[in-house]
Amino acid sequence: MSVQKELFQEKLLSWYHSGHRILPWREDPTAYHVWVSEIMLQQTRVEAVKGYYQRFMETLPTVYDLKEVSDEKLLKLWEGLGYYSRARNLKKAAGMIVDVYQGKIPDTYEELIKLPGIGDYTAGAILSIAYHKPYPALDGNVFRVLTRVYENPVDILSNQGKQEIRSLLLSLLSKEDPSSFTQALMELGALVCVPNGTPHCDACPLSSFCKAHLHQRECLFPVKKKNTKRRVEKRYVFLITYQNRVLLNQREETGLLAHFYEFPNILVDEETKTVETWLRSLSLEMKEVTPLGEAKHLFTHVEWQMMGYHIELKKPIVGIWASRKELEEVYPIPSAFMKYQEQLKQWIK
Repeated sequence: MSVQKELFQEKLLSWYHSGHRILPWREDPTAYHVWVSEIMLQQTRVEAVKGYYQRFMETLPTVYDLKEVSDEKLLKLWEGLGYYSRARNLKKAAGMIVDVYQGKIPDTYEELIKLPGIGDYTAGAILSIAYHKPYPALDGNVFRVLTRVYENPVDILSNQGKQEIRSLLLSLLSKEDPSSFTQALMELGALVCVPNGTPHCDACPLSSFCKAHLHQRECLFPVKKKNTKRRVEKRYVFLITYQNRVLLNQREETGLLAHFYEFPNILVDEETKTVETWLRSLSLEMKEVTPLGEAKHLFTHVEWQMMGYHIELKKPIVGIWASRKELEEVYPIPSAFMKYQEQLKQWIK
């Protein structure tokens, strides 16, 4: 079964224009809006991004504002989205855009990929959606749709597989309306040709010529052969409070969760042994110690398995003591500690 380019475009665009989602970054798809939204959407659900995007744009409406924002304020705006290097790269790229390109986001692939945090996909999204250029933007949704329609068993995590699907997408792209075409493919993958569970083929505009659907093999595509195993780290996390405030540490300026504030925590190893042994080694005058239960957080290459404890002190120690309001408005706390941050409400008001 050969899929004609004209039929593919006609079915897809008709479906998209008949009732696509209203999303804040689609209201005014400038290069700045597309860029920020696409970076936010990496590894994050659309519904979760909406509020973050609106707050971000209210605070940093231009690339000039983004360049000048403090790291602390930027991370506070990003708090909870995860993958915080994305936010830092946004600011770095904004500096380059202002200093090198006089505040105009480049409209060529060669210049865009020079910017920190912008790779092949984000460059393609900016070029096609904001600048209306027929340039391919390949994300997980697009890989899924195309490998299913063409029943292509190529490994999409391999360079060969990426290039093969990229060439296919380039051959299908609408030169008349690349912006709608790119968004339509993403939308189809997000809402209909879904990644988990059975796709909604009865609602798909491409189902009549989708090879995987014809052979009832939809869930076998796309093929991903690589399996990266995360390193497991066990940690004790401590909510240390005194007179309606909680103790915070600030992480190093480089590495995982760089520059963020966090609740004191330690890596559990042979030397640490039990939490009781570790606590006895500290010079803390403790009033009460309460177990808070387990929590888990997944990073790209590391899995944190945490056990939390609340420690109420009789006397304060030197450090950063934050009020409830400061936690909410000033200090950016990584989402890895979300469970314990919620429990903190019992002790600081």
